[in-house]
Amino acid sequence: MFSPFIINDKNLFLDRFPVAQVNRSLQAWDAADEYIINYLADQEYIQESKNILIFNDTFGALTANLISAEPLNTEAINTNTPNTIKNNLYCVNDSFLSEQGIKYNLEQNHLDSNKVTHLTSLDKLPTDIDIVVYKIPKSKSLLTEQLIQIKTSLSEDVIFIAADRAKEIHSSTLKIFDKHLGTTTTSLAVKKARLVFCQLDNKQQHNSPFPTKWPLENTEFTLSNHANVYARDKLDLGARYLIQNLPEVKADTWVIDLGCGNGVIGLTILAKQAQAKVHFIDESYMAIASAKTNIENNLPAVTQQCHFQVNDCLTDFNNASADLIICNPPFHQQTATTDHIAWQMFKDSFRVLKKGGELRIIGNRQLAYHIKLKRIFGNSTEIATNSKFVTLSAIKL
Repeated sequence: MFSPFIINDKNLFLDRFPVAQVNRSLQAWDAADEYIINYLADQEYIQESKNILIFNDTFGALTANLISAEPLNTEAINTNTPNTIKNNLYCVNDSFLSEQGIKYNLEQNHLDSNKVTHLTSLDKLPTDIDIVVYKIPKSKSLLTEQLIQIKTSLSEDVIFIAADRAKEIHSSTLKIFDKHLGTTTTSLAVKKARLVFCQLDNKQQHNSPFPTKWPLENTEFTLSNHANVYARDKLDLGARYLIQNLPEVKADTWVIDLGCGNGVIGLTILAKQAQAKVHFIDESYMAIASAKTNIENNLPAVTQQCHFQVNDCLTDFNNASADLIICNPPFHQQTATTDHIAWQMFKDSFRVLKKGGELRIIGNRQLAYHIKLKRIFGNSTEIATNSKFVTLSAIKL
């Protein structure tokens, strides 16, 4: 949804990313974004000389407001004139979609994206930071990992302000802040959002528990998972059921593990068919790093047959290029429940599959993915089902 975000005399128009979403009713900012921006303005924290580190800005509401209001100098860019403006705004995201969404919304609002340095969740943090603006992630493991990274990288003098919907900030959440950063306090709730303030205490340091490692059941493999990867210490029920119902893969089959997570599906396929070629795709940097590590550590001989890529589903993949696509589609984006990602995965799969190629998916029974598959592929076959999950197959005819 292309939604106006008017705050502190800035009139911004922000879109959720990717922009071609079936569910257009969800806006690209929330009350927590508004609250933290108003607070920063009221305290007069934002100055030209400040270095600001932003975490988990989903679609750019924070970045677009904190960037200089000076319009993009297209003439300077077109003439390759050196950019003399210091980059003092850093954005950290594990989501490739969020990173692309920020860049898209900066461009749509004629703001200079060259003033923003984008960092992934696996990059080292800059140390000369004055202010940390932190949107609390849904994953408590990612929260823990990021707070440990902040504490080990930044000085005690840094101003730290976090924000989220009030209902998501539980006593257990505040204990994580208190344990891994220092003394923690909260604001009053405004429009059902709340701020969290921390005074960093670097006297006590905690080692990161991530990546976690655990044995894959019924195999000799050990899996490694970064903090933001689902099912961090055991095989989740959905993946287990999908593994039980994978198709037989022939040699030289071009397989795409779409939304690969830690890569366990592609790993299982390669363990049974060492001559398959597998492309691991996910929008999470931590997921792709985990998948790559798991192939290298467990099946090093097939690493050259694998490709690992962060991507927005199958954007820029060649038409009719894959033989088989395996997918466990998500039914949420951040904290919003939505099926638009599943729609995009299915539509992209239809385009990218060769004639006669197969998309095999798993999903919760109540999601009724067979209806979507029939609309896109014209067919859907139930491979297996139990009380919770259903495995479906669609063939590109």
